[in-house]
Amino acid sequence: MATLSASGPVFGKISASSIAGRAQSFLRGWNASRRWLMIAALIAVASAAIAQNTPNISAVDPTSGKVNDTVTVKGNNLGKAAVSSVYLSDDKSDFKASIVDQGDDKITMKIPQVKAGNYNISLQVGDKLFIKPVKFTVQE
Repeated sequence: MATLSASGPVFGKISASSIAGRAQSFLRGWNASRRWLMIAALIAVASAAIAQNTPNISAVDPTSGKVNDTVTVKGNNLGKAAVSSVYLSDDKSDFKASIVDQGDDKITMKIPQVKAGNYNISLQVGDKLFIKPVKFTVQE
């Protein structure tokens, strides 16, 4: 049963002003949650847009060869606008390869003067070098 007090109607121990305060607090929290959700969505969309333009290597043909042999690196976004250089990289150094031909879906390069061993293919994009998890073996 409702009773009257100086501050207004009271239902048990909950007053109308208490309910209003809780409602405002809930709405503030809900708005903050919506903002964070919107920020997270924008970050996801931006990441996806950037990833679409990032050079990607899908294969190397052949997977091994000797110094000065020609090798084809296949993938996406490999054109001159995206990739400025190709390297063979080991744990310590990066060795620049000569680009013979370059298109959006492949780069033909010559194996640089390096020691025999296993290397990763690396792509220079702008001023950054991206070491891709694509292996190439240089034979003696």
